[in-house]
Amino acid sequence: MTKDLIALTPKMPDPLTLLVGLHAGGPGTRATATADGAVVQLLGAGGRPLVSVESPVLVQVPGEVDRLLGPRSAAAAPVPVWWTETRASSAVPEAEPLAGSVVGRLAHLLGGTVWPPGAGRTGVVPVEGEPGGGGTEGTTAIVAEDPLPAVDVVTESTVVVLADRPVVPLTAWLSEVLRTTAARGSALQIVTPAHCRLSHHLRTALTGPPNRWVVQHPDCGYYDGLTGAVLGWRDGTFAVVPDAAGGSAPAAPYRPAGPTGERQLAVSFRTAYPPEAELLLGRSLELAWRTLTGAPPAGWGTAEPINLPWSPRQLTDLARARMPEPTFVTAVGDPGRPALATVRITRTTAGVEEDVTLTVGYGEGEGVPLDAVQDLAGALADGEHGLISLLATLRPARRDLTAPPVFEAPPVPLAFTLGPEGVLETTLTHARRPPLALRPVQLGPEARPALHYPLGDGTHAEAWHALDVLLTHLRRRAAV
Repeated sequence: MTKDLIALTPKMPDPLTLLVGLHAGGPGTRATATADGAVVQLLGAGGRPLVSVESPVLVQVPGEVDRLLGPRSAAAAPVPVWWTETRASSAVPEAEPLAGSVVGRLAHLLGGTVWPPGAGRTGVVPVEGEPGGGGTEGTTAIVAEDPLPAVDVVTESTVVVLADRPVVPLTAWLSEVLRTTAARGSALQIVTPAHCRLSHHLRTALTGPPNRWVVQHPDCGYYDGLTGAVLGWRDGTFAVVPDAAGGSAPAAPYRPAGPTGERQLAVSFRTAYPPEAELLLGRSLELAWRTLTGAPPAGWGTAEPINLPWSPRQLTDLARARMPEPTFVTAVGDPGRPALATVRITRTTAGVEEDVTLTVGYGEGEGVPLDAVQDLAGALADGEHGLISLLATLRPARRDLTAPPVFEAPPVPLAFTLGPEGVLETTLTHARRPPLALRPVQLGPEARPALHYPLGDGTHAEAWHALDVLLTHLRRRAAV
């Protein structure tokens, strides 16, 4: 597996310190910048990439080190802390100790620590010899000018990234790899051992084939960590291996275990705003966070680790700077109540829209605030936030919101809310009378109401059928 090594330092790695780290390979290596200068690569003979070093990130959000690296690293590196991530190539034996020397030198000079513990060193790691050997048939080497720095395998159809860490996050580097592979029509396949989990954000980004999470298990080879399908390497990609009956029975390690009592509450909603100069984005997300958890978001960013303290003003400034292109950001909550959100901000002909999905984790014995969903829908429908629609779901899944390579039950709808504009388009009379045994609740101003449809308590999958009937009923009138 490719090795990820991270230097956690209380001081920013300045250019001189970085230079000392980059000289860990001695005269046999040279450095070059890729990804618009965001990644520095150490190259060996023939230009073969050995180690990539990402730009240092100042993490100011409590709980982020613990969430991604565990409590031991969090105790050794209290925030604020500079996070410098490196990746060692799997193709060259000297790459891993070279990466260890890079991060070890940074930690030694700046008084920090290294993850994984014990991986840091300070000596020179000589790199000699011409490239060759250690490759995979049918793959190509990545050169410095390639738009995919530090990936492990490239074929005509697929880019493979190997990872081995407790939680694999959607880092700035991996986000760029995902964007680039999509642009070139390739699949991204992330290969990990069975003990790894994906962060909630990476799980969301891997939307299914051709992208995959490939889990390597000692008992059964490879399987898809999100579907359980048994996989094999064929024609330059990981593909489903049919069973004897021609089907695709899930691998044994993927099969569900017993209930744990942990659950995840998710609310997905869209809001629309006129393009006013004083518009402040992120307010609907903050309202949802306060309603469901009692506190605002703790931090936000464009990749993991989430590094910036929560600030609607900074979020708005970023979205304005990127328009007319959309802006995609993530947010995290206080570590005492696991909560994560994704926000997509889009410029439309009518103004600005926010698409938000907020997920909150609850452990065994912790009550899920189901009544707060209607309170949130009412607050978003008051006219200030321009609610378009809201869907709330509940499912049994990990409290920490990470994705393990085992089966987790799909979410079940709790409630749906149609915003004032949708009610107006559908007509209040029609929207009040779905062909279901439920009574919608009118929310918001009397003149421009929203309608809230309770669908159950999140324990019966029949709620999906009820939601389908409801949406079909609403669309039928809107299309007239």
